[in-house]
Amino acid sequence: MVRISRQIDIGGVKVGGGAPVAVQSMTKTDTRDVNATVAQIKSLEQAGCDIVRLAVPDMEAARALGSIKKQTNIPIVSDIHFDYRLALEAVRQGVDGMRINPGNIGAKYRIKAVVDAVREKGIPIRIGVNSGSLEKDILKKHGSPTPKALAESALRHVSILEDLDYRDIKISVKSTDVRKMIEAYRILADQTEYPLHLGVTEAGTYEMGTVKSSVGIGTLLASGIGDTIRVSLTGDPVDEIRVGLNILRSLGLRQHGIELISCPGCGRLEIDLMKLVKDVENRITGIDLPRPIKVAILGCVVNGPGEASEADIGIAGGRGKGMLYKDGKLVRSFKETEIVDELVKELETFAVSA
Repeated sequence: MVRISRQIDIGGVKVGGGAPVAVQSMTKTDTRDVNATVAQIKSLEQAGCDIVRLAVPDMEAARALGSIKKQTNIPIVSDIHFDYRLALEAVRQGVDGMRINPGNIGAKYRIKAVVDAVREKGIPIRIGVNSGSLEKDILKKHGSPTPKALAESALRHVSILEDLDYRDIKISVKSTDVRKMIEAYRILADQTEYPLHLGVTEAGTYEMGTVKSSVGIGTLLASGIGDTIRVSLTGDPVDEIRVGLNILRSLGLRQHGIELISCPGCGRLEIDLMKLVKDVENRITGIDLPRPIKVAILGCVVNGPGEASEADIGIAGGRGKGMLYKDGKLVRSFKETEIVDELVKELETFAVSA
């Protein structure tokens, strides 16, 4: 059963309440470098990112948010720790959401000042709890960052906002331990109605981070828990979006875009399949289709034609040539060097006709 949470609005993107699961990322540039940050956000936009979060370490970074927002199109969330003045400046700069834990910003008047500011502008707050930064008393009580400890910390911050009659809240309880992360979110799903932002923190490099995030995020989504996701990977944040979208597509939760499949390869390979798949991935990033399209890339002219025919669009390559299939029928053949161009051409035609 799908968990239906309260719905919030982050810069026009509906989160919770049965809305589609949104994919987020975080810029890895210095926010004070407006040009570099805008360029990275634009690359995330092109990759299909729905919401982007920016670190705000100081006042210079906070004041840069307005300029960055004017030059980009997706909702911007400011990530702030401890200093409530940075939060107030982020509101003045027009951010769409804020990640801040109210219990960490000091006196009640400071918390109230932030809440009053975001309430006036209709800006939601994400409470973000990580296993590496739990409160000392909670750690002492539980002995370690257990799932119950993570949930208790999150609910403590939630209660501070609720006491101020503020409920435009989203919650995350991230851990590097996938099992703990899954259990912590399950606890929150049972105890709150707020939307949940899923993620495995410090998941690692592309290979390991993809596995950990797919298992953790995928397990929860498959059981109906989760309203937004972020795949945390070391490296280019565009990879986070690609993996996140693939998780959603694999579960039938993203109803448009391209699902790319390819054979694992064997001794019959007569083509550089790894290079071909990578070239195709790079070329199709900016193609947006209104419904799911399955694209198969096979490197064998023995089994390839049969396998390719099962996809909406299929490519079978080998022996110096390529064959393109559409809806199970051979459309045309061409030189091996033309495979990527021919596939992209077909996808672009498909996009127009769809």
